[in-house]
Amino acid sequence: MIPLTGLLPSADPTTPGLMLDCVNVVPSKSSMDGAPSEQDAIIGLAALAAECRGSAILTNTSGTRRHFAGTQTQLYELGATAWTLASSSTYTGTSENRWLFDQFGNVALATNDTEKIQWSISGAFADVTAGPKARIIFSLDNFVMALNTDDSINGDRPDGWMCSAFQDYSSWTANVTTQATVGRLIGNGGELTAGARLGQYAVAYKKTSMWLGSYVGPPTVWQWDRVPGEIGCVGPEAVCDIGGAHVFIGEDNVWIFDGSRPQPFIHPDLREWFYENSSQANRYRSIVRYDRQTDRVWLFYPSQGASAWCDNALVFHLGSKKWGRASRSVEAVVNYVAPGLTWDTIATVSSTWDGLSTLPWDSQAWLSGGRALAIFNTSHELKALTGTSSGGTMTVGDMGDDSVVTMMRGIRMRFSQEPTSATAEGLIKMAEGKILSSGSQASLNDGKFDLRQSGRWHRVSFTMTGPFKATGVMPELVKVGQR
Repeated sequence: MIPLTGLLPSADPTTPGLMLDCVNVVPSKSSMDGAPSEQDAIIGLAALAAECRGSAILTNTSGTRRHFAGTQTQLYELGATAWTLASSSTYTGTSENRWLFDQFGNVALATNDTEKIQWSISGAFADVTAGPKARIIFSLDNFVMALNTDDSINGDRPDGWMCSAFQDYSSWTANVTTQATVGRLIGNGGELTAGARLGQYAVAYKKTSMWLGSYVGPPTVWQWDRVPGEIGCVGPEAVCDIGGAHVFIGEDNVWIFDGSRPQPFIHPDLREWFYENSSQANRYRSIVRYDRQTDRVWLFYPSQGASAWCDNALVFHLGSKKWGRASRSVEAVVNYVAPGLTWDTIATVSSTWDGLSTLPWDSQAWLSGGRALAIFNTSHELKALTGTSSGGTMTVGDMGDDSVVTMMRGIRMRFSQEPTSATAEGLIKMAEGKILSSGSQASLNDGKFDLRQSGRWHRVSFTMTGPFKATGVMPELVKVGQR
């Protein structure tokens, strides 16, 4: 049996176990699985009134969770089964502004680059009157950091940064006593595109440069050190913390940064494919998120020549180090925390046992505080990625020999969970580098596909229907001729 090693489309196609292509197949600890389907995060929850431009679940010091979402002109907070308007006013926004959120003590903060930073302890948001407009905000230790700022004193500074006063999100006027500070990160030109905390440090990104900020106290307060290399992040949501390190999408590679020096994160045999198949013009709209429950990093991206927004995702499993791919059209992505189901509330999902068939028994939706990745789809609906897989497709690499013609009498795929049904389509060629031609087709029967085709090299595409977990393939090749 040849173990499946994940999506590596630019590798030598004769490498055993690789997948040259896949759709809705994601890696797990010991198998390649059908990607989870979308299901209602909350039964009966209506869609947002317009396109979701960002969402987050924030937790205050008492452990109370609040779920926010923003559109171009409004902010909303999720109640039990409905979105409640939570704006300080009707915002202006732009045709593509995004909302970023963070928690500072008991205060929820939000920013969208065109309005003053918003704050809320409970109820509706309000302007942080003395605060700036900012594209990026994040809290760390006792400060709120704002990047790509615009305020009445310093003006519009795309390369500017500001930090709030010590333990005070509302005070932003530079003062050595309060430790509110302003500055610029000029090197390498361009605007600040992203930023996030990394432990006790702040990281600020431009498209081809990045800085590590550390707290040094008055009068400097924050010291920014340029990270070597022409490495940066393409957009405000194209970075996430996987626990002690950032994963982020750059102009020419996907990187991981733990505070020392960025290292390539994406496999070299996938990097070229990603940059050829994602949109150069819209890559800054990519969204990177870490699903802690499944140990997967999702890189949502706009594909080449398709949508301006994210319509595909590369998926990496941190434990197995394998890659997969899922087709998902999303407006926003959030690390969702489920309210949970009890005997008293299970009827909100279904009044019959048969109606629960789409909700896996190991789903996080059953657990209060259960965590799962969720998306807002293009109908502005909140959907958890916890549903039963509807299936997926994969194409494995070439099997055979340059000097021997073989007949493939069949191929087995080992499943730890067999799909409802599956088909295989064979392709053949007489030498590497030649065009593939059609072979035979077969359906899954007794754990194998009875293909009948002859050639020096055999490639097989599988289509699975229903949930599955595949671990490897075993071709049955019989010599036909040699020269």
